[in-house]
Amino acid sequence: MGYIPDTDFVLHDVEEEQKEQFLFQHSEKIAVAYGIISTTRWKPIRIFKNLHVCGDCHTAMKYISMAIGREIVVRDSNRFHHMKNGVCSCKDYW
Repeated sequence: MGYIPDTDFVLHDVEEEQKEQFLFQHSEKIAVAYGIISTTRWKPIRIFKNLHVCGDCHTAMKYISMAIGREIVVRDSNRFHHMKNGVCSCKDYW
């Protein structure tokens, strides 16, 4: 198991290292980190976003759900994504 940032989702013309930094600052990843430290272990982490979730964040959420053993529910502008044990309910059709 391992997460590698997919910098293809960064549309800025910058160095690869800077692209990775941009990906690490996406709001959904910050929200998951906050959810992990501020909620009880048995509750799912719920994130509501008014924009589309990028593919890198989608992949990261799947890995995080597998690593921490919790369900992560992300609501973006199109659908709900229920991620549990590294699998998303959208079947990776995001």
